[in-house]
Amino acid sequence: MLEYLRIRDLALIDDTELDFTQGMNVLTGETGAGKTFILKAIQFLLGEKLSADMVRKGKEKAQVEAIFYIGDEEYMLRRELVAETGRSRFFLNGNVSNQDTIKELRPLLILHVGQHGQQRLLQPSFQAGLIDDFIENKTLLQQKEESVKALKNCIQEKKDLLDKIAVLKDKRELLEMQQTEIEKVDPEPHEEENLENLRLQFKNSDHIRQAYEEGLGILFGNDGSSGLIQQLNQLERVIANLTKDTSFDHDMGTAYDALLNFQEEVKELGNKFRNIPSPDVDSEMNLNEIESRLFQLAQLKRKLNRSIEQILTLKEEVEENLSFLDACNLDIINIEKRERELTQALQEILEQTNTAREQAAAKFCLALQEELRGLGFSEKVQVIPELVEHAVIKDSLSPCIEKTVRLLWAPNPGQNPQALDKIASGGELSRFLLAVIGLQQSQYEDATLIFDEVDAGVGGITLNRVAERLSALAEKRQMLLITHWPQLAMRGRNHFKITKEFIDDETYSRCVRLNEAEKQKELERMAGKE
Repeated sequence: MLEYLRIRDLALIDDTELDFTQGMNVLTGETGAGKTFILKAIQFLLGEKLSADMVRKGKEKAQVEAIFYIGDEEYMLRRELVAETGRSRFFLNGNVSNQDTIKELRPLLILHVGQHGQQRLLQPSFQAGLIDDFIENKTLLQQKEESVKALKNCIQEKKDLLDKIAVLKDKRELLEMQQTEIEKVDPEPHEEENLENLRLQFKNSDHIRQAYEEGLGILFGNDGSSGLIQQLNQLERVIANLTKDTSFDHDMGTAYDALLNFQEEVKELGNKFRNIPSPDVDSEMNLNEIESRLFQLAQLKRKLNRSIEQILTLKEEVEENLSFLDACNLDIINIEKRERELTQALQEILEQTNTAREQAAAKFCLALQEELRGLGFSEKVQVIPELVEHAVIKDSLSPCIEKTVRLLWAPNPGQNPQALDKIASGGELSRFLLAVIGLQQSQYEDATLIFDEVDAGVGGITLNRVAERLSALAEKRQMLLITHWPQLAMRGRNHFKITKEFIDDETYSRCVRLNEAEKQKELERMAGKE
């Protein structure tokens, strides 16, 4: 139920507050007075778009606020339209909200019956939904949707599997070649890095060995040349001979002692160079084997254009894909078995749903005929359900036929039943829609009914019948009724009049609630008695 509505700076409306009550709330006024803006404001509040030029000239933003009740729960909605950017903001119970949330609430809050409603009435999907509302066992529809979803998922799973198989079959030769190349080398995780480290260790050891050999060559000589030790021995003999020669004072004693000490140190150094240390490398491979293995790994990397770690990942993928190809036949068999079971289950549910839909269609059409007779149609008016068969899922193993209903009608005796869009006038559609609203088994019973000139194209006795039907609906639900007919307006519990005023070259649309005297005067105006 819509309890309160405030509109500020929207089009011709500067600031208007409306308090609605249960029952029929009538809105009247001359054509162009601004009744449409009231509806636009409500629709804008509940998610419809408005352009920035709908903001009143000279104002920064337009704002629409409303208070709705669903049962005992209050919903405070506000939406603002910014003139500069054309953007809008939603607020729900004081907090910023989003359009999707508001649109989900919309069917709980209002049911708008106007030109848009008439267009929906012409849609086969809408007509089918009306019939489904009359199916007593609603769980059938839920079971059908769940069954359709399960079967679609199964079919998609099979399709994805077959697509994958087709791709892998085309790549099988490549996969097997890659597998052969990888298995031939059989790389291990971090193997290349470990071999590089071992090679470095071996090269360091070789460098040390060469240094020791070079040291030995210096001390002991190479290729027939005399080494340092031999030369020091020769030098010792020379100095010794000089110290024995007393004809001159050679002063070699100190040098001779130093030479002897140095010889001892050189001999000790020679002993150290003879003890070449063994390489401290923890490997069963020698350097040649390491180099050979690194070459194999390098060739594999070049062939596959990947690093060793990527090759190991590829190895797992190749093995997995080849194993998948070998085992996929069983997977296909299992999926097809499940698909047959789901198809059978869906067919059984569809048989029940189709039967229930036929029964609901017959019931609905009979009830609708009675409603239409009460709205001034011929006593011979006919509404006939046309059952249309179509496959629920085209790619399933069997058609899985569902029957949906399209409404055909013959408003007058002797006419062949035809679709609504073929023979229904605007006035007939208005009454037809009113009859449908009266029959709908809606779960949104607290939603406000908004009838926008539902009386268009109707007059005379028929108009009185429309008025009676609207009054009966208003006894059960809140209604906002926009009308130009006094026969309808006089039945309103509350009467609002929309007028247009001109002040200082500006136009204003006003909406005021009428008292009894004002209401009587407005009804006389509508009847042309002014």
